[in-house]
Amino acid sequence: MKESRNRDRPILITGGCGFIGCNLADALAKRGEKVTVFDNLSRAGVRENAQWLKSRQGDLVSIVTGDIRDSVSVIKVVRGARGVFHLAAQVAVTGSLQDPIDDFEINARGTLNTLEAIRLHNPTAPIIFASTNKVYGRLVNDEQIAQVGRRHVPTVPQFASGVAENAPLDFYSPYGCSKGAADQYVRDYARVYALNAAVLRMSCIYGPRQFGTEDQGWIAHFMLRSILGEPLTIYGDGLQVRDALHVSDAVGAWLAVLDNIEAVRGRVFNLGGGQANAISLLELIDEISRIRGAVPSLLFDKWRPGDQPWYVSRIDALGSAVGWKPQIPLRQGLQSLLKWLEGRFAPVYAKELRV
Repeated sequence: MKESRNRDRPILITGGCGFIGCNLADALAKRGEKVTVFDNLSRAGVRENAQWLKSRQGDLVSIVTGDIRDSVSVIKVVRGARGVFHLAAQVAVTGSLQDPIDDFEINARGTLNTLEAIRLHNPTAPIIFASTNKVYGRLVNDEQIAQVGRRHVPTVPQFASGVAENAPLDFYSPYGCSKGAADQYVRDYARVYALNAAVLRMSCIYGPRQFGTEDQGWIAHFMLRSILGEPLTIYGDGLQVRDALHVSDAVGAWLAVLDNIEAVRGRVFNLGGGQANAISLLELIDEISRIRGAVPSLLFDKWRPGDQPWYVSRIDALGSAVGWKPQIPLRQGLQSLLKWLEGRFAPVYAKELRV
């Protein structure tokens, strides 16, 4: 009976109208969960995502407008939640460089507001936090990188299989600092207050409902520029490598961690596509050219602060803990993103050309 009553309580997703959040909310509702989405609706595309969620899931999803920096509003939505997916954030390195105080208030203070609301008002509720690979910093020096084909690869043996969770933290950029501080707060609240908390350090999640920009969501941004026939700016040499993970696989990981929270409480996991789904910027441009039959126009600019020449996640720890592994190969995932972007943006662009 107690479990039945608990199931009547919603899962709270802060930042739930964003790209990952709305996909998470949709997946939760599909399995019959009630969901409360808490979002300040300030970013491009989030109002559209909110409408999409409501049109698909109706009363299973409640959307509450609020800001993670307002502790009173956070307490109101946390108090009745069965669990919390904490994704609300300032998400761009460039944004943090322009306004580091705002970045801190959203990412670090906003996370502390959420943790305190749980600790004081709902201490049995799990919290899973969206961290980032940026907490590891640059990882390798220029002399520890070699060019192989159209990508950078590290020459240091410890990264031969990717970056594991025990790699030293080296916050780089205000964004890295604010997310890194939040990452460590979540981990420590599990340790000192016995909260059911876990951290997912994400790397390059992509897929439908992603309104990619130059500052964040680079795979969708590259593909959208190609669809619209607009030039791409590459910061650096284009050989920098990331591992990419389709959003449906990311959602599967989040749900698996929630369902196994007592077994993984206090742990930190990398969440990315791993070695099998690693790709450089130039390789992605080649792939977009292949699947679209059109070569994007490229411009090059200097490296930006905090840019990593290479980052690939080791994901075996998460797989061992909750039985998860990526299901969608990169080429298949890119096709699904292209289909969504063309359906969403190509008709608009065609209409503009006719005017």
